[in-house]
Amino acid sequence: MRLSDSIESFIKTLLSQEETEVELKRNELAEYFGCAPSQINYVLATRFTLDDGYVIESRRGGGGYIRIVRVVESGQQRLAYLINERIGTAISEEEAVRLLGQLAQQQVVTVHEAEIMRAAISSQALAIPVPDQMKDALRARSLKSMLTAVARQNREA
Repeated sequence: MRLSDSIESFIKTLLSQEETEVELKRNELAEYFGCAPSQINYVLATRFTLDDGYVIESRRGGGGYIRIVRVVESGQQRLAYLINERIGTAISEEEAVRLLGQLAQQQVVTVHEAEIMRAAISSQALAIPVPDQMKDALRARSLKSMLTAVARQNREA
């Protein structure tokens, strides 16, 4: 297991189902894992983002800390945010696949739904002779449409 994965797993273990926030000291965490504090910053910046459902608060200095807060929101609120803010007018296949993986992990969509969506927005499905920018725009529109359908279906259930 890579160091980044270990740090992420450790923090997520601290953020159990009952605990929605945890406060850590960057230097102590770096010392625990035998790495530079910048490695902790990297993990926080790439794996604990708002898109992943987390907010990071930090205070520097001697008594400094890092507070990681798991945003507790309903699947409907999360989907609305993604549809309106995160996807935008264009999205790369890599970003879309990562987003679908996060949604499945957070049980906003089922694994089956995520797999179908991933197939529909894949480079194979969009193998048409148009520039990549147009493919990314088409991918965003398709993904928004599919997530809207899931949100509508979940609301009616």
